[in-house]
Amino acid sequence: MNYQKELEKQIRAIDKDKVPKLLLHSCCAPCSSYVLEYLSEFFEITIYYYNPNISPVDEFNKRIAEQKRLISKLPTKNQIYFIEGKYENEKFEQLIKGREEEKEGGSRCHLCYNLRLEETAKLASKERFDYFTTTLSISPYKNSKVLNEIGKELESKYNINYLYADFKKKDGYKRSIELSKIYDLYRQDYCGCIYSKEWKDKYK
Repeated sequence: MNYQKELEKQIRAIDKDKVPKLLLHSCCAPCSSYVLEYLSEFFEITIYYYNPNISPVDEFNKRIAEQKRLISKLPTKNQIYFIEGKYENEKFEQLIKGREEEKEGGSRCHLCYNLRLEETAKLASKERFDYFTTTLSISPYKNSKVLNEIGKELESKYNINYLYADFKKKDGYKRSIELSKIYDLYRQDYCGCIYSKEWKDKYK
């Protein structure tokens, strides 16, 4: 499936007299930059920063600060809001126990995708958003097929519309790098968890 075309189809179906509300899971400011620039034309976006995988806590907080700074600087058609999720690193550690040594991109990462997307779907359903999705697919290192399959499963489970996404398409990843330079954003050199950092340090 071409997820970018599916996204465009969903956008075309939006009632032109209404601005739907989107709960957008974000892992960091750089990954959200292009997504906010693109989707804020069509949605009222609330960023949900829920990332219990990120270690150490100082890194978690640094990314929050950069996310807020980007929101305050980025010119958008519709206003962007922010919700800070709880830091539940122990929850992440319990979830991936036994998979610590797996290489990046395997089942450990897929469990992490599900954890973050499910919390987003639950909140979107509870607060009556029109859609939910995540910025994660902008990364060339993230599996957009797995992300979208998880999103569709959660759509049915929580009765909340999932917005298809493969934000690396149409030069989305390239644009995120450009925006990071424009706004002088902190670009971390590992996904977030301590195991991704160890993998990066080992094989860089």
